[in-house]
Order: sequence, then structure tokens, then C-alpha cells
Amino acid sequence: MKLRHSATLLLSTLAAAAATAATPAPTLPLYVGQALPGASVKFGDFDVQHTLEGDTGRMNDDAKQPNALVDVHRTNKDGTGDALGFSWKNAWFSTVRVESAPLDLRPYLAKGTVSFDLKVNELAKGGLNYRIDCGQGCERKVTDVIPARAAQGKGWRHLSYALSCFHHQGDDFSAVTKPFALDGTGEGDVEIANIRIEQNGKPTETCPDYRTASVTPSPLNESWSLDWWMPRHEEKLAEIARRKAAGEPTELVFIGDSITHNWEQHNKPLWDEFWGKYHALNLGYGGDRTENVLWRLQHGEIDGIAPKVAVMMIGTNNTGFRMEEPKLLYAGIKRDIQEIQKHLPRTKILLLAIFPRAEKADDAQRMNNEKVNALLPKLADGKRVFFLNINKAFLAPDGTLSKDIMPDLLHPNGEGYKIWQREMQPTLDKLMH
Repeated sequence: MKLRHSATLLLSTLAAAAATAATPAPTLPLYVGQALPGASVKFGDFDVQHTLEGDTGRMNDDAKQPNALVDVHRTNKDGTGDALGFSWKNAWFSTVRVESAPLDLRPYLAKGTVSFDLKVNELAKGGLNYRIDCGQGCERKVTDVIPARAAQGKGWRHLSYALSCFHHQGDDFSAVTKPFALDGTGEGDVEIANIRIEQNGKPTETCPDYRTASVTPSPLNESWSLDWWMPRHEEKLAEIARRKAAGEPTELVFIGDSITHNWEQHNKPLWDEFWGKYHALNLGYGGDRTENVLWRLQHGEIDGIAPKVAVMMIGTNNTGFRMEEPKLLYAGIKRDIQEIQKHLPRTKILLLAIFPRAEKADDAQRMNNEKVNALLPKLADGKRVFFLNINKAFLAPDGTLSKDIMPDLLHPNGEGYKIWQREMQPTLDKLMH
């Protein structure tokens, strides 16, 4: 009897210990005075990252970006060395992050928050992203540009975001090794402290709903776009007004992102050669996603013109920026088409498949775009909306994309634009008549 009682007591003790071990702590201190036990602080740019050893660290050894500089150092908030200073310049992407053994964050998702204290010392030419990785090849982020710039010089602020801001349906948060990153764009100097995940926190900040982001009109408010994006919009409105006053017709309009923008920005002679006879209007904006196009369409960019054809290609930045689920990206493209039809009821729309990106066919971002392309024919009715996929013309038989056509494996050069014109022209000729 004693042996049985002892065994029962042992099993009860083990069960209680297991239950205790399985119960998540109410607060997970990722960096509070120091990194979570067993974790480390990493910093650098996209290609080169180092571990913070001691009180200071510097990354200035990226061969691809020899002028890039990222500095991280321990600084003070409530005590000596309890915060991290982070400054960067000449790097299109920079980061300081906590990296740990796999953490199961699932118990924190329902009502949890990630909170931290932030001090913005200099951000006039920069912006911030707060990021949590959700597994291999999976990351979610919230952008902070305009509010962060407004906080410059105003001391420490406490920010708290719902963990749901960083979680999409289907994401696996069971083994997170990068539970928080502060990413910088442009250039800047900030300090961060008291990074915590709370099981029952109270958010102080809002975030976009990823399920509707692609169809919610918005200007492109990125650190690298603020200086030129809205001025370009105003210039296009002025150009439309000028054409209307002069009685100059716009027979063709191109709508899209940097791939369209670069016709005009870097390949103007080809633009004039191919499309000048149509008095074509270029409404491509570098970095645009479907929601940015929607905002522009709703704010006058196709009012006052009556083109025969509108050529649209959009979506690769939805993939590149937030790896948007194909059905959500498709919804954004569909919404843009509906808006074009609202403003230009007699214009035929030529919808192009999203061009290939990355060298290999099995690249995750190219595959995501191809899943979207497979959905796009449903938007074509053969009367007002027409779909054209010319992607094979850019690729080798094995699906490889050459830098001779797209040097950065995303944007066409002159040869790439010649392929675009050659492959699209027969369809365009039919629609123009």
C-alpha cells in the first residue's frame, strides 16, 4: 500500500510539474536590461549581421554596400546599460533583433501584446518596422514612419501592439527564434528598452488588418517615398489638366508600380518610341501596392482623360512587402479594376500577369506571384477586361530569369522593356481599334 501510495504521489507530482512547465509566464522579457536568458542581440544590414558582444558593436563590412553603417550600443533608460541604442545610414535595410532558442508563442496570441519603450533621436530621413518572425521563411511586421518621425526629440514613449498584428491565419508560432526585431529604413538614430511579450496586455497602438490591407486605399507612406510620392501624384494631376486644356488626347495609360514607373524614369527614349504616338500617360509609382494604386485612382489620376486602353500590372510589392496571400492580393487587383471601370467606363483594360522575379522558378516570392497569376484570368470578360501573360518571354526554358533582362531580378532593363513591347503590341493593336 505504501509503495502504491508513493507511486501515486510521484505521478501527481510529475503531472503538476508538467502542468506548471506548460503554463506560459504572464510576461516574457525579451530584452529587459539584458536579453532573455540564452538569447542574443543581433544587428546589421540585409546581408551582414553580427552578434553584440560587450557594450558596443558596429557593422561596416558589407561588400555589397561598402558605405553601409549600423551601430548598436548599450545606453541608459531606467538604469545603467538597460537599453539599446541603434543608429544606421547608407543601408536600405538595417536591423537589431533578439534571437533565442525556439519559443512557443501560441499561448500569447489570443490576448497578448508585444510592448517596448522607444526614444527617437533622429528619423527625419528614416522609418521603422517592428517585426516578429513566425517560422522558416515567415515574418510579419508593422510599419511606423510618420508617427515615429513625429516623436523625434520627444523622449521615451511606451508602445504596445496586439500580437495579432503579427499573426496571420495559418502561421505557426510554436517555435519562434526571432521573437522581436526593430528594422530601420533610410537613416536614423533610436533607442529601445523593456521589450516584453505580455499574455494579457493592453494595446496602445493600432495596426492595419492584413485581411483588408490590399483593398484599403492608402498613400505610400514609406521613409523612402515621402519626398517624391505625393509630388508625383500632384504632377500627374497637373499634366492631365494641361492635356485637357490643350485638347491633347490620352489614348493609352499605364498603371502600376516601379516596373511601369521605370519606363519613364530610366527608359524615356523607349517610352517615347513605343508609346509616344498614343500620347501615353505613365501612372507607375515605385513601391506601390494595390492599395496605393486604389488611393491614386480615387484621387483624380484617371479623371479628365478618356483612353482607349488602360494597361495595368500591379501586385509584386504586395508579395515583396508582406508576402500577401494570393487570394488577398487577387482581391486588391480586382478592386483596382473595379475603380478603373468606375472612372473610365468606355476604356478597355489590359491586365498583365505579374512579371517573374528572382532567378529560379522555385523562389517563394515568384511562386506566390504565379499563384496570383493563375487567378487573374477570372477577372477578364473579353469585352472590357482582357488578360495577357507574357512571362515566358522573359524566361529561359528551365524558368530561369536572366540578369541580362532584369539586372536585379525584378526590374527590366532596356532589353526587358523591348520584350514587353514586342509581346504586348499585337494584343494592344487589337484593343486600340
